Amino acid sequence: MKIQDATVLVTGANRGIGKSFVEEALARGARRVYAAARNPEAVTTPGAVPVRLDITDPAQIAELAGRLTDVDIVVNNAGVAISTSIVGDDIETIRREMEVNYYGPLQVSRAFAPTLTEREGHLLIVNSALSWAVIPGTAPYAATKAASWMLANGLRLELAPKVGVTSLHVGWVDTDMTAGVTDEKVSPEEVAREAFDGVEKGAMEVLVDGTSKQVKAALSLDPSALYGS
Repeated sequence: MKIQDATVLVTGANRGIGKSFVEEALARGARRVYAAARNPEAVTTPGAVPVRLDITDPAQIAELAGRLTDVDIVVNNAGVAISTSIVGDDIETIRREMEVNYYGPLQVSRAFAPTLTEREGHLLIVNSALSWAVIPGTAPYAATKAASWMLANGLRLELAPKVGVTSLHVGWVDTDMTAGVTDEKVSPEEVAREAFDGVEKGAMEVLVDGTSKQVKAALSLDPSALYGS
């Protein structure tokens, strides 16, 4: 699936990785790029088409999918990180995180599945190195991204052979969400470039950095290697 001449929808497109996806799609010659955000007035990328979308609102998702029948590629990027403990945090806060990071992409993917099937399009789901491991302070978020990784695998099976599905994994990205992180970060521009390279190659997974590659490789280890004292 080539980005050039394709119509692309990016969720969470007003900042961070989402904004970089919009810019990269336009740079690669996309015919049209719909930049979806809860507040479309916050979309400032020249050439993008701002659209309103709250990915936790089923009616809004259905309306948009019914209207945007020219979409070839859906980038499920919108997400949040709002809790730090599965024991100590309020359960409704944790539930909200799952609603945005798992049920949101699920609902968007389901709504656009008929259009993507008809157009033999592609789904890109933004996941994380934390789909595969937990570090202190990330347990609720990691749980949502583990679920989202399985979402990508399930969609790949159910939408084949007409729709390709790529799961994107990366460690820390230099965005507002990681402003307090001092570890090495990848730029959102690099993430967008590598992700779209993967889409164009039909890759099932894209692992952007050394962190995501190391964590993925560690899945074969006994859990004591990661979580033992």
